[in-house]
Amino acid sequence: MKNAHPLNLAVALAIGLTAISCKKQTPPAPPPPIVQVETVKKTDMPLSVEFIGHLDSPQNVEVRARVEAFVEKMLFIEGTEVKEGAPLFLLDKKPLQEQLDAANGRLAEAQAALKKYEKDVARLEPLAEKRAIPQQDLDNALATVDIGKANVYSAEANVVSAQIDLGYCDVNAPISGLIGAKQVSVGSLVGKGEPTLMATISQLDPIWFYCNVSETDYLQAKSRKNKDVEDIPITLILANGLVHPDRGQIVFIDRAVDVTTGTLKMRVAFPNPDKILRPGMFGRIRADLGKVPDSILIPQRANIELQGKNFVWVVDAENKANQRAVTVGKMLGDNIQILEGIQAGDRIILEGIQKVRDGMLVQPKSSEDIASAAKAKATKFETAKQAAAK
Repeated sequence: MKNAHPLNLAVALAIGLTAISCKKQTPPAPPPPIVQVETVKKTDMPLSVEFIGHLDSPQNVEVRARVEAFVEKMLFIEGTEVKEGAPLFLLDKKPLQEQLDAANGRLAEAQAALKKYEKDVARLEPLAEKRAIPQQDLDNALATVDIGKANVYSAEANVVSAQIDLGYCDVNAPISGLIGAKQVSVGSLVGKGEPTLMATISQLDPIWFYCNVSETDYLQAKSRKNKDVEDIPITLILANGLVHPDRGQIVFIDRAVDVTTGTLKMRVAFPNPDKILRPGMFGRIRADLGKVPDSILIPQRANIELQGKNFVWVVDAENKANQRAVTVGKMLGDNIQILEGIQAGDRIILEGIQKVRDGMLVQPKSSEDIASAAKAKATKFETAKQAAAK
């Protein structure tokens, strides 16, 4: 090396430095991505079906005017509870009272005429026996008595009819329940030509829920329960998502399936002591059909749906991610039932799915591990922040 040319030494040194520099610039391989995993377990899955429908009263009774008259008074407060027999409206009685008085007058005339006809018969009978008068005169008198009796019966019927019409001027509640808004006002003429609707009363406790049940759901309920379908526990879920506190009971299932829709009409009764539920409300009911033992349930976010197929990412014993096709069943809250594809003990990826590829090495962490690491990182950051502040 003593005879080496200085130029050769410089070139060799430059090549060596370049090689070292290139070696330092090669970036290290990235660590496997961290993914949140969960170990699949078997569980007893509650089995239920839901139906959409609406509420209605067992009795919606329309209060209608039964005679033609003007409304004189309104005797109730709209939207309140009324008792059976409570006065609701008072109609003008004067014209109907006049009709009753006239009917009583005609009855008195018919009764007076009948008495006269009976006296005529009493006078003619002895004469007819002595043949002092023709028999036909007596027969005519007897027929006149029969006509008089018929006139009395007719007059009495007219009096009763007038009394009934007069009674219709006092419009009372036919049932107990919640009365709605008035449909007529004081001074309105009602009952002209047809019975005018004046108000509607609805019974609210219990209240009925109507829905249509598919033939498949009906048969499934019959097969899942050892007892009658009518004994299945029913829960009512209102439009705002709240659950009605009282359980319902199936009180009616129609006799036949509607061939056009393939459904059965069903009615469920719910207690409604606070009168919160009202006719016309929409909601849905959940029928509890028991439990399916040894079911596989996973969070819905672990299921990937692509072109009508479902997949789940699974981490094997070597911490490699693999995508598996699965067959899904029913939805249960935030979980979904898996019928085929994974089994108890498999580790499925919940978070970090977008970072993995099939066969890729990953760092599986449980939700507890990730939470602990985040907490430690936050504590370290806070400590450093406090130290910097000093």
